[in-house]
Amino acid sequence: MSLALPVRRGSDFAALSRQIRDAHLLDRRRVSYTIRIAGTLLAYVAVWAAFVVVGRSWFQPIVAAVMGLVFTQVAFLGHDGGHQQVWRSRRANDLLGIVAGDLLTGLSYGWWVDKHNRHHAKPNHEGHDPDIGEGVLAFTTEQAANRTGAFARFVTRNQAYLFFPLLTLEGLNLHVSSVASLRRRPAGRYRRLEIVLFALHVLGYAGAVLWVVGPLYALVFVGVQQAVFGLYMGCSFAPNHKGMPVIAPGVKIDFLRRQVLTSRNVRGGRVTDFVLGGLNYQVEHHLFPNMPRPNLRHAQHLVRSFCAHHEIPYTETSLLASYGAALRALHELGAPLRTGIPGVSPA
Repeated sequence: MSLALPVRRGSDFAALSRQIRDAHLLDRRRVSYTIRIAGTLLAYVAVWAAFVVVGRSWFQPIVAAVMGLVFTQVAFLGHDGGHQQVWRSRRANDLLGIVAGDLLTGLSYGWWVDKHNRHHAKPNHEGHDPDIGEGVLAFTTEQAANRTGAFARFVTRNQAYLFFPLLTLEGLNLHVSSVASLRRRPAGRYRRLEIVLFALHVLGYAGAVLWVVGPLYALVFVGVQQAVFGLYMGCSFAPNHKGMPVIAPGVKIDFLRRQVLTSRNVRGGRVTDFVLGGLNYQVEHHLFPNMPRPNLRHAQHLVRSFCAHHEIPYTETSLLASYGAALRALHELGAPLRTGIPGVSPA
């Protein structure tokens, strides 16, 4: 569904922001992040050590799957650094993001920050949010209607069924997009450092895999590791906005409602917080992107109560229900191509 809301004068967000600041929920959590970073790096080193120990064995796909999970946890640290959540210094946060992204997982930090900031500025806003831009899947009725070619129309007709299988290719897509960005991006802040660290990742990763297990095992290992990495990343981000209302082109809406109405939280405890990297508090994260991850769960009560007081719909579901909503939206968008009857569907 599309939002078509009147323009509101003034902002309720200032009042909510004061409550959040008075509760010290924007204060840095250095001890918590130090422990989190140390634990994640230890897991990263341990899984590579396990890879070397297992060697040329068909048990390597298990190691590859675990490595895919660990890579995603490292990427979550890069996400936090990109939002300036970890340290007070912008440079320190950027260096964390660059190391986590370019060196340890093979993702361009600069490319991701630019893309992700544009998403945060106008989530689910047609023509502005790159996360619902043109791609393999159709996220708006216009995109679905403009599909041409037998293969593209087949994918759109069946995109709900293809969604999870396609996520296994997301890791590869992120790597390719990173390379393309580093090649075409003009010289600027950190570009040379990113290129060096990204190259070290590619050479180190490829060299280690070929040296330890050889070409045949390497194909299996890389395939499994990248598939799990892409699937985990996709499954962590998919619940956040897919199936939520889309803001039509030209519609103006205040910051508070733009962020809340287009975002979905996922219920759960500390295990869910860990598995989803804090992205399960998507409403709070979008309202306060630089809020440290450990503080998001504490901010939820304030934000939810504030939204209830101002009669702003606050969406929270289980993880399975969030996937169901996203898949239903994708399925409905493909309906006109299955029936040949034009329709209007959510994105």
